[in-house]
Amino acid sequence: MIELTPKFFEIRRNELDAPFNFIKKDLEELSEYFYPRSVKFLTSDINKTNIKRNKKIIDSTPVIALRNFASGMMSGATNPAQNWFKFKIRNYNMENDSDVKNWCSSVEKLMRDVFNSSKIYTKLPFVYKQLGTFGFSTLSFESDFDDVFIVKVLPMGSYRYAKNYKGTIDTLFRVYSETAKNIVERFGIDNVSNAVKQSYKNTPQAYFDIVHAVMPNPNFDRSKIWAKNKKFISVYYELSSLNNFLSVSGFNKFPYVVFESEVNGEDVYPSDSPAINALPDVKQLFIMIKEEAKALKKIVSPQYRGPAIYKDKKISSSPDIYLADDESGNGVRPVHEIPPQILQLENNISNMKNTIKEHFYNDLFAMILNTAERGRTATEVNELKEEKMVLLAPLLLQIHSGLNNVFEWIFDEFIQTDILPEAPKQIQGGEIEIEFVSTLAQAQKVQKISGMERFSTFAINMANSVDPMLRYKLNASKIIDDYADFANIDPSQLNPTEYVEKMREQQLKKQAQQEQLQALQQGSEMIKNMGGVDAFGANLAERVGL
Repeated sequence: MIELTPKFFEIRRNELDAPFNFIKKDLEELSEYFYPRSVKFLTSDINKTNIKRNKKIIDSTPVIALRNFASGMMSGATNPAQNWFKFKIRNYNMENDSDVKNWCSSVEKLMRDVFNSSKIYTKLPFVYKQLGTFGFSTLSFESDFDDVFIVKVLPMGSYRYAKNYKGTIDTLFRVYSETAKNIVERFGIDNVSNAVKQSYKNTPQAYFDIVHAVMPNPNFDRSKIWAKNKKFISVYYELSSLNNFLSVSGFNKFPYVVFESEVNGEDVYPSDSPAINALPDVKQLFIMIKEEAKALKKIVSPQYRGPAIYKDKKISSSPDIYLADDESGNGVRPVHEIPPQILQLENNISNMKNTIKEHFYNDLFAMILNTAERGRTATEVNELKEEKMVLLAPLLLQIHSGLNNVFEWIFDEFIQTDILPEAPKQIQGGEIEIEFVSTLAQAQKVQKISGMERFSTFAINMANSVDPMLRYKLNASKIIDDYADFANIDPSQLNPTEYVEKMREQQLKKQAQQEQLQALQQGSEMIKNMGGVDAFGANLAERVGL
C-alpha cells in the first residue's frame, strides 16, 4: 500500500512540467497569431481579456482560416443534422438479420439524443479550433443524472498529461483558480486551509490555485468498492498548502478524452498542426502587409522636395495654388518619383492568404463554391475533391480516433446506468463497432462507389456484346448492399436479401406454372388439329388428360 499525499502528487506534477515546458513557448506563439484570449498558461489569466495577446494580429486571415477549419470539420465530420455515425457488431454479418439492424438503429438514436442533451455539439467547435492551432485538445467528462454526462473543454496551457507504455493517455494534472467561496462550498470548510478559511470570511471572491490530478491508482483493488481504490485516483489539493487533500475519489474509467494530431515517436505532445505549418507564412504575410501600408502612405501622403525658399513654409495641395520654379526648372514634387509596385505586392499578399487558408483545408471545405465560379465541370470538381481528401485523410483519422474514445466512454456510462435496450440473443457478448459516415468520411468512400459503378457498367457491356452468360458473374444483391453501405443509406429502406430470394422463388414458380399452362394449351390445339372434332380426337384428348 503506497501512501498518497499532496506532496507525492506535487512531485508527479513537476515531472509533467518538463515535456510541456519544452513546447510551451511554441504554444504561446501559436496562440498569439491564431487563437488569442483562449489560453491560460497562468492561473492568474482567469477572467482577464488581456488585449496584449492580440497585438501581433494585424490581418484577420489566420483567424478566419481557423474559424473556417473548425466550421468545416464540424459540418463535415460531426454535423448534428446528419447521421454521421452508425453501429455494427464486429465479425457478425448483419445483412440478413433485421433484428440486429433494428437494435443498432435504436442504439444510434439513443446516442444522438444523449449527444444533444449533453451539449457536446457546442464544445466540438472549440476542440477543432484547438486541434487546428496547437495540435491537441482535451475534453473532460463527468457523469450526470439528468443528461447522462457533462462535457467541458479544458483551456490550453492549464493542464499537463502523460502516456503509458502503449501510448495511451492515462495521467492528467490540471491547475486552475477558484474563489474561496466556491472552494468552501464544494469541499467543505473543514477540508480547506487556514488561508482559504480566512479569505472566506473577509474576501470570499479572492482566488486560490487548485490542482486536480487524475492518474492510475497505485492502490487499485478490484475487491473493494471505495472510490479511493478504483482504477484511477482523483485528488484535489491547494497549490499553496500541501498538508491535506481537499478531496480524494476515483474513477473506473479515465475521465478525459484527448484529441491529438501527429505525434513524433515517443514524444508526449503532438508536433504537427495546420497552424504550426502555416506560422511562417503568417509572419511573412504580416511583413508584406506592413510594407504595403508603407507604400500606400508614400503615394497618399508623400514627402516633397522643392526650392529652398519654401523651407519652413506650408504648401497647400489645392489645385489653384501656383508656385514658381527654381533655376533648374524643378518645382515642388514628391521625393519618390517612381511609384511603388502596389499591384504586384497586392497579388503576392493575395497568394499568401490563399496559402494560409490551404494549410487549414479551407479550399476543400469550399470546393464546390470555388470551382463553380471558375466554370469547372462536375467531373473536375469530384477529381479535385478526391485529391484534397487524400491530404485531409490523416487528420480525419486522428479526429475519428478521439471520437472513438468519446463513444467508448459514453457506452460505459450506458452500461453503468442500464439504459441500453436489450440486445438480441445472437449478438449478446459481441463487440460494438463504430463506423463514421459523415460527409467527409463518405467523401473518402467515393472512390469505392465509383469503382463499383464502373465495374458494373463494364460487366454488363461485356455481357451484351460478347456473351450473355457473363452477367451471372455479378452478384447483384451483394453489390446493392455494399453500395448502400458505402453511401450510408438507411437500412430500413432496403429489403433483406432473404426477402428478395423468397420473392424470386415465387416469381420463378409462377413463371413455371404459366409455362406449363401455355404448353398444355399448345398441346390441346395440336390434338384438335390432328383429330378434328371426331370421336377419335376427343378420346385422344381425354386420354392425355385434356
